[in-house]
Amino acid sequence: MRWIYLSPHLDDAVLSCGGLIHEQVLSKIRVEIWTICAGDPPEGELSLLARRLHHEWGTGSDTPSARREEDIAACQQLGARHRHLPFLDCIYRQGIEGDWIYPSDESIQGEVSRQDDITISTLRVFLLTILKPDDILICPLAIGRHVDHQMVRKAVEGLDRALLYYTDLPYIFNHPGELNKAIGVMPSELYPFSMLSLTTWQEAILNYASQISSLFGDPSRMRDAISEYYLKEHGMCLWKSG
Repeated sequence: MRWIYLSPHLDDAVLSCGGLIHEQVLSKIRVEIWTICAGDPPEGELSLLARRLHHEWGTGSDTPSARREEDIAACQQLGARHRHLPFLDCIYRQGIEGDWIYPSDESIQGEVSRQDDITISTLRVFLLTILKPDDILICPLAIGRHVDHQMVRKAVEGLDRALLYYTDLPYIFNHPGELNKAIGVMPSELYPFSMLSLTTWQEAILNYASQISSLFGDPSRMRDAISEYYLKEHGMCLWKSG
């Protein structure tokens, strides 16, 4: 039996569930983190949004490779296995006529484009063919409404199997009011973990050097935010679908 955490990007599962993942690894549970949008962008000039983000992250043209290396280091620190799928991040996806589907900051936290229907169905078929019956699948609630988080949730909810859901960090810090809508009537279960796993979680997040400033400001603020989140319940909740 595997616990498979679906991570829309090369950081989401570790950011959101790193403490629990480490605790499970210590308990000899097989944990895998599957990053969906880990593919290389198309050749040629990218959108203005993608180029701006590459500049802000300090990764330039090597962004996908650099971020995959960050994720591998973070997963190794937690003791989880990693798997990088070839789907494209929304900032790289194009429509059938070559237009950028998500060209702005506003568009990546809005409605999922109908042009992504094929991406959702392709991901669903891939998961259907590779998942085992006893796999436990954990996916994001899509708090913050990032289109890639929504896309992953839409894909897995078409699998006709029980699911667990995690709270998207750090999005929940800025959108606390979205939680109740995202979970509906699903029951939750608290999964406690130790201070050791908290510390390991924070250290794992530090591997995402390209993302720390945009997500938290600096490492100290990251540690404070993660500690405060943990200390509310000394663990984290997962929600269970029917």
